[in-house]
Amino acid sequence: MEVSIGSAPTKADPQESQLQAPSTRRWLRRLANLRTELIVPYIILTLLIAMVGMFVVTRLVTSSIRERFVNQMVEASRVAADGVVRQEQRNLAALRLLVFTEGVAPALAQRDADELQKLLLPLALNNRSEVITAVDLDGREVLTLAYEPETKQYLAATSADFSQVELVTSILQGAADETGDKFAGLLTTPQGPYLFTSAPVQNAKNEVVGALLIGTRLSTLSADLKTQTSADVVLLDRQGQLLNTTLPEPEGGYGELERAAAAVGPIESAATHDLQLYGRGYQIAFTPLLIRQKTVGNVGVVLPSNYLIDTEATSRNTFSLIFAFITIAVIVLGYLLSTSIARPILRLRTLSQAVAAGDLNQKTQLDRPDEIGELAEAFDTMTQHLRERTDEAARLYAETVQRNAELAEINVRLQNAQQQLVQSEKLAAVGQLTAGIVHDVKNPLAVIKGLAESLQEEPELKPYAKKDLGVIRESATKANQIVSDLLTFSRQSTPEMKHQDLKATVEAALRITAYLTRKAQVQVIATLPEQTVYVTYDAQQVEQVLINLIQNAIQAMPQGGTLRVSLSQATEAIALAVQDTGVGIPPENLRRIFDPFFTTKPEGEGTGLGLSVGYGIIGRHHGRIDVESVVGEGTTFTILLPNRQPDTTA
Repeated sequence: MEVSIGSAPTKADPQESQLQAPSTRRWLRRLANLRTELIVPYIILTLLIAMVGMFVVTRLVTSSIRERFVNQMVEASRVAADGVVRQEQRNLAALRLLVFTEGVAPALAQRDADELQKLLLPLALNNRSEVITAVDLDGREVLTLAYEPETKQYLAATSADFSQVELVTSILQGAADETGDKFAGLLTTPQGPYLFTSAPVQNAKNEVVGALLIGTRLSTLSADLKTQTSADVVLLDRQGQLLNTTLPEPEGGYGELERAAAAVGPIESAATHDLQLYGRGYQIAFTPLLIRQKTVGNVGVVLPSNYLIDTEATSRNTFSLIFAFITIAVIVLGYLLSTSIARPILRLRTLSQAVAAGDLNQKTQLDRPDEIGELAEAFDTMTQHLRERTDEAARLYAETVQRNAELAEINVRLQNAQQQLVQSEKLAAVGQLTAGIVHDVKNPLAVIKGLAESLQEEPELKPYAKKDLGVIRESATKANQIVSDLLTFSRQSTPEMKHQDLKATVEAALRITAYLTRKAQVQVIATLPEQTVYVTYDAQQVEQVLINLIQNAIQAMPQGGTLRVSLSQATEAIALAVQDTGVGIPPENLRRIFDPFFTTKPEGEGTGLGLSVGYGIIGRHHGRIDVESVVGEGTTFTILLPNRQPDTTA
């Protein structure tokens, strides 16, 4: 019995393992499915980013709301301070009208209260002034007209003592500051606290006979400021004592407001402070009250703190809902995307296996248990044979292209050579024609010059006629010189090395090309030494090279520009530079500009031999041509000729 019991489980183990193996493989294949591999990491990453983003954004939004709230309160306090300043400016404008009203100065000097009331009351009504006070030289009140809102009437008062009030004493002592002889400040009177502006009253001899003060009730001003700032307003004097506020008075009085102002210390910009009133929290922000460049007190604005807390909570909840909705939408979208990606890949795997049933066979070394591994295996098999066939086709194609390129290059060279021969024949014909024309033109020019000189000697000619004949003679001389230069250029004489003036050759080349530069609207700046520059060279050939460089420079400036030609002499060499402000030469072309038949001009506009011939000419002179160019700025060609003395040995 013991044997049978022990042998039974031994026989059952292989059967259980055979049953479990297919189930395990099926689960592994499900986990290795492409769709699962795409969507699971996507969901995890989306949730992680959503949680982090929601935390960061809510913190940023909360911080931004608090900062905006602080900025709003600080700005509101500044608006309130500006409102006080604007009211003072309105008071100042009305005060100027009062001071310069005819009859006010004599009435004040005579302490005539009735006359002052007669003069000032209409002005007070027109300007809606709330209080006007006239003070004599002793600081005694002559007349005060104060507006009573309840009765809507102006009440008159006299005999108050203003001799200790700074706004009055400064006027009576003839004081003045950087803003003038008028002063402003906050002052408490028997009628209440006011914003006053004072000014001196002068008689016809410019002598001060008293002072006038005009003011606005702080209660009226505070109500206006509350409307402007959409917040309650607090006005304090320079000692921090409360003058007026739009807040209702708490049961314990306004002591908490004054203590809050005292706790602030020096007024800070962009800062708010906590305040407890009526059992609720408030935020208060103070700003110095500057009037006429003088601090006369402080102005503060007050807002409930629950506005900030409610706004932060609302924003946090709103963003939480938005992030939750976006997260769900992204997950759904990710699932749809993973399905759309997996379906074509599976279809492509089936197609690649069908193609791989032929003679394609290659391993990619990519061992994956999913569909991508099967797809890679099928495609690698196909790619191996395609690559072999493609390489063979590419080799044949490259050989064909190379041969075609060689043939094309040979054809271009033949065409360039043919064009050069045609151009040479044209130049020879032009040279001969030019020589004949020059001989024919020089004779009429000589006749014109001679006749002009003969006519100038006529004694009966008027001065303006002689002046015009002088112009004709000078023009004929210049034309004769240009014709002579053309004759020299057209003659194809044997090169002659002579010790001669290089400056004259440069001037001749400039005269020959003067028409081209004017036509192309190119400004020529020639920097030549005053003295002659003697060097051993062939004048005709160097002139040919210089003319070619000038023509190239003109063609490089199709919209006009500046051409600089300079000649300088050193111990070892003579430097002749031609600089333009044209389009410049790309770096890849600088190495080839002296190659025969190389040109960047459109077909038919150049043979590519000009710089090559010039390079050879300068080389035979034992010199060289240097070139510097910046694309978009211009090009400089420098001809360097050896500064050698002529050989005197015979």
